[in-house]
Amino acid sequence: MDKKYTPHPIDTTDIELSEDLQLLTEQLARNVHDIWAIGRMNNGWTYGPKRDDTHKHHPCLIDYDELPESEKEYDRNTAMETLKSILKLGWEIKK
Repeated sequence: MDKKYTPHPIDTTDIELSEDLQLLTEQLARNVHDIWAIGRMNNGWTYGPKRDDTHKHHPCLIDYDELPESEKEYDRNTAMETLKSILKLGWEIKK
């Protein structure tokens, strides 16, 4: 398999999120984590103090509030880049 993959994400470097959307980012980050966790659990994964692919244990199968900051940042980045991409593509986000 010699396929070369070159990612081309939407350039959102010029997009700044309002304070309201920054708050929404945190809510979406929690949801991103919950969706990930449900997917893992549905595939037989359970909590374990360290990742073990053989026994399907993962240390991040915990509540979002208990995650290490590095894991929260990963989820926040996913949420933030999604919001920025929506805006970059010309859509509006209104409450």
